[in-house]
Amino acid sequence: MSGHSENPETVDSKRRKLMVSAVVASLAGAGLNLVELAMAKTSSEATSKLVRWGLLIDTQKCGNGCDACVSACNTEHNLEDLGRPETDAQWIRKIDLVDEQTSHVDSLPMLCQHCENPPCVDVCPTGASFRRDDGIVLVDKHTCIGCRYCMIACPYKARSFVHESLTNQRSWSPRGKGVVESCTFCTHRVDVGRTPACVEACHVEGGGAMTFGDMMNPDSEISLSLKNEPSRQIREDLKLNTGVRYRNV
Repeated sequence: MSGHSENPETVDSKRRKLMVSAVVASLAGAGLNLVELAMAKTSSEATSKLVRWGLLIDTQKCGNGCDACVSACNTEHNLEDLGRPETDAQWIRKIDLVDEQTSHVDSLPMLCQHCENPPCVDVCPTGASFRRDDGIVLVDKHTCIGCRYCMIACPYKARSFVHESLTNQRSWSPRGKGVVESCTFCTHRVDVGRTPACVEACHVEGGGAMTFGDMMNPDSEISLSLKNEPSRQIREDLKLNTGVRYRNV
């Protein structure tokens, strides 16, 4: 009697399903109401290849002591400051660039750059890191296994790993222990015609340094600004075609 060998692809598929199910079950056990962020992968209503969301930041308008964008992001997504910067989630942070010749300091917000060619997506073994049709790079919390390859691959150090169980979650921003997360450009706002929380706060409480919009719309404010005045990408040499651009850096 000959033995029956199962197709290797079928075995791999079953293993992946079991692994993902275990992760989801552990998150559900923590009392999380996980919303399907990954629905946007196939949602024709929320995304379109005719749109490329982008953010332009003018460092001359970004005050050295201003953290309006950081505070707004933390509040919007309930990113608690536990006093441990090495492990606390930081979806957006302020960094200072010092010119060694003149000692001039540029203060700029650093966040996920929402690359057209994101390294985080390239190295993700489960497909949890993905790029929407409209250019926003996200993490599917259901399929992230916490391997942190994407954190190593990101040249902007824009991703965080959740080390502890979380409470007081926002329904629009599900988070869970054991997974990686990063700036989402506030998709829950953008998909209903609003701007990200950081941009809104920058205009209300800060210096109005942030301009958000559709980079593919030639009549949008961000497109006109990028066309008429110089700007740059951080690490242009990597040729990632980032969705976040900086002026006066």
